[in-house]
Amino acid sequence: MGHLPKLIEDLALILMAGAIVTILFKAIKQPLVLGYIIAGFLVGPYFHLTPTVADPENVKTLAEIGVIFLLFTLGLEFSFKKLMRVGGSASITAIVEIIFITIAGYFMGRALGWTTMDSMFLGGMLASSSTTIIIKAFDDLGVKTRQFARIVFGVLVIEDIVVILLMVLLSTIAVTRQFEGSEILFTILKLLFFLALWFIVGIFLLPTFLKRAKKLLDDETLLILSIGLCLAMVFLAVKVGFSAELGAFIMGSIIAETTSAEKVEHLIKPVKDLFGAVFFVSVGMMIDPQAMVTYAWPIAAVTLLTIFGKLFSTTLGALLSGQPLKQSVQVGMSMAQIGEFAFIVASLGLSLGVISDFIFPIAVGASAVTTFTTPYLIKASEPFYNVLTKIMPASWVEKLNRYSSSAQSIQSESEWKIVLKQYGRIILVNGILLLALLLLSTTFLVPFIIENVQDGPWQLVIVLFVTLAAAAPFLWALMAKKPNAQAYKELWVNKKYARGPLTTIEVLRVIIGISFIGFWVDQFTTSREAFLIIIPIIVVILLLFSRNIQKFYNRIEKRFIANLNERQTSENLQLEHEKQKLQPHPSLQTALDAWDAHIVELEVNPLADYIGTPLIDLEWREKYGINIAYIKRGEQLIHVPGRNNRLLPHDRAGIIATDEQLKMFKPVFDSAEPITINEKQVSDIILEKIHVDEHTRLKGQSIRGSGIRQKTDGIIISVERGDERILNPESTLVFEWDDIVWIVGDRKKIISLYK
Repeated sequence: MGHLPKLIEDLALILMAGAIVTILFKAIKQPLVLGYIIAGFLVGPYFHLTPTVADPENVKTLAEIGVIFLLFTLGLEFSFKKLMRVGGSASITAIVEIIFITIAGYFMGRALGWTTMDSMFLGGMLASSSTTIIIKAFDDLGVKTRQFARIVFGVLVIEDIVVILLMVLLSTIAVTRQFEGSEILFTILKLLFFLALWFIVGIFLLPTFLKRAKKLLDDETLLILSIGLCLAMVFLAVKVGFSAELGAFIMGSIIAETTSAEKVEHLIKPVKDLFGAVFFVSVGMMIDPQAMVTYAWPIAAVTLLTIFGKLFSTTLGALLSGQPLKQSVQVGMSMAQIGEFAFIVASLGLSLGVISDFIFPIAVGASAVTTFTTPYLIKASEPFYNVLTKIMPASWVEKLNRYSSSAQSIQSESEWKIVLKQYGRIILVNGILLLALLLLSTTFLVPFIIENVQDGPWQLVIVLFVTLAAAAPFLWALMAKKPNAQAYKELWVNKKYARGPLTTIEVLRVIIGISFIGFWVDQFTTSREAFLIIIPIIVVILLLFSRNIQKFYNRIEKRFIANLNERQTSENLQLEHEKQKLQPHPSLQTALDAWDAHIVELEVNPLADYIGTPLIDLEWREKYGINIAYIKRGEQLIHVPGRNNRLLPHDRAGIIATDEQLKMFKPVFDSAEPITINEKQVSDIILEKIHVDEHTRLKGQSIRGSGIRQKTDGIIISVERGDERILNPESTLVFEWDDIVWIVGDRKKIISLYK
């Protein structure tokens, strides 16, 4: 090669600078992202003591590819199921925090005299916290098993998806310059529609294709296919009017539901690391030291808004979600930093040419400060709570804790809630598919038929026949599919007053379906012909062939659900085959939240001095207030161990305790060597409540005398008595009228006792 392209020279310079600086940052135990940014500054146009990148435009193109792969890998780690498992507490906390800090960022920008677009992008930049920095701080401080850490991780998941949506909205507003509420609402609805459509179609098609082509997909082919799918979705998203980042994220989240997700994530990591490094180095190249000095006050203002605004809003959100005051403060002080997404949002604004150049140095300056303050804020959260409770009136603290208890007391869904969720899912999914078919029909099928079929009536017949054949399964489901939940049957059979509302819902579904048919047919013919002739014919066809249509729809639904659960099913089979782990029951930890308690799995160190001692002699419950819900011993599971059970080396004990109880108990459980802690639950152990009334006949009996432990293989972890909540009560406690008794134990036996 006689002439070396400037791109190769620049790439060599960028990667060498990035490697050297990140090695130094690893040595001083600082985030690598900041190292890449400093490396970019060193090879950028504003630093003259080192070689400088010759062609910034080529680097910019590589940086855009880096953003695409960063979002693609984020989607691979995301998974829509992960979002569904986050829970209400984290969702409410994240939404309150994002709304507050986004609006506050916008008004701060306006107060500083910035343009509307600069202010809007500032709000979007502040909307996310740094997952990398938080996880590193939690590891360093040893608080990953604390109760508040679980809420923080859930909030980070919600933030990721919301920031993706914000990027789409900001890019749309930037391009169209439309700020009207109706335009924004239309953009949001359009975004949600395409998100749902891509996910449904992607889950239906992609896992099946990967399964059938599995034997042909070696590592090289799978990597090429994954990158091709990612870039194809990027192209499709841009064509529809959304950002390239959204397309990459969506394809990653679809692949995340397949059994190839871990392998794709492993294969794509070097590609992501390479182009991601180029992106963050390109961010550093935009840093102008003179601009940072010039905008020192805005940097300070944004930093203070990030720290105090996120601390306040996240704490408020956690309190509103029903978390105790202490836990809310800990969550708030963990989230007070700017995440890596800020640079992606800022680069989006610059690429669109709608924000000023000074946004980058401000974002980098604020990010650097908040990165270094995060560990200290997390460490200071408990002392700050102690000071806060001394300053606040005692009545306020009591009211907040009472609100927390009442907000989390509802542990199970009502039958009506379950049924209505099923109805909503049926109507939403099938409505989206029908709308997509309508768009395909009017966009592609109708022009094709008009061009190739000359006879007008035959044009209408062909269009209606093809579209009806494609839409029939989803029309049937929209109007006639019954919820599969057992709650629906119980409501219909056992609740005589429920039949009226259920019948009303069924009638409304039929009306919605007929209205949809009418709207559809009205696109191709006159309203008179549609309502007098065509709609009745379509309804009759659906009734005549309903059984066949139902069978076809059930096959489609079965395949979709199988694809959706394929990854989880594969993991379950592997775990069952290895007999090493047990699946968690999703309701147990949620139920324990009502008492600020959670279940933590601790491994018995072989050097522990309590090994072989009967549990009754250890007196852990009496001394520390904790309960042992289960013991896992190799392939054996001991449900709710009895007083004569013993802990043996490498047993895994499920401990039910609050953060305070665990803090006192863990040194007792620990030995000289560190232990492995995994927050997992056991599927056959659930939490259920029993009401002390004339039916249960528990009034006047003690816990020990009632025989509940023997009947349920369970333990009573709490008794609610009026406004009082007794956690891990003594076995001598006597039940009184209207006590609510909460039991952790064998699922089948508790349900049998309850019935």
